[in-house]
Amino acid sequence: MPTVHNLPIPFTISMVKDESPRVKTFVLDGELEAVPGQFVMVWLPGVDEKPFSLVNDSPVVLTVARVGPFTSRLHEKKPGDILWLRGPYGNGFSIEGKKLLLVGGGYGVAPLLFLARRAIKQGCSVNIIIGARCAEDLILAQDFKEAGCQVHLATEDGSLGFWGKAPELASKLIPELKPDVIYGCGPEGMLEALRELSSLWGIPSQLSYEGYMRCGFGVCGSCERKGWLVCRDGPVLKVGGHPQSSLW
Repeated sequence: MPTVHNLPIPFTISMVKDESPRVKTFVLDGELEAVPGQFVMVWLPGVDEKPFSLVNDSPVVLTVARVGPFTSRLHEKKPGDILWLRGPYGNGFSIEGKKLLLVGGGYGVAPLLFLARRAIKQGCSVNIIIGARCAEDLILAQDFKEAGCQVHLATEDGSLGFWGKAPELASKLIPELKPDVIYGCGPEGMLEALRELSSLWGIPSQLSYEGYMRCGFGVCGSCERKGWLVCRDGPVLKVGGHPQSSLW
């Protein structure tokens, strides 16, 4: 198991890349051994501390959408600035089978890139569905292609790729691809739709959920969902290929 660092460690930003008008990728100058799907707590002294999924662990890479005051301040950071990280925390994805279908919605696609690279190194065949509201919001498609994935795009406005939501495209591709496992990360509505597909087709799935967190390791209870702590018991939930009730 990766070593967990419960005290913040300083990392210097080595590169910042614009992925879309509101999403940036931060490449840091150090390593932090982790499993795809795990997250770190990022601390900006005097501002706050928030959880972010890892896009890579060597070097550490974070892809961050600007959605509020904390991420707006994070987006102001430049190469040479310091970010403080602790972790990694949570249960990540496990690579099972040889034919994998990954489904990402919005910036939820970011941790799936970490998973895809690991899976391809292990000889897996990986198809990735990237969904977004419009073409401008689609991110990391080229990175997945360069990793060796078959990439399928879906936009809700039809501006690029399949016209519709990512789970709708998944339902059309599953009979053709016959995946061993479905992996998902994105909005809760998308994850619930993937749970239904998992049940319908009898295919196990691993779904990464978000939750409001403060500690990151199961003490504060702020991310509790019906007795299930997103930080400690998740964020990845394994769902068998059979009917299950929703966590929410």
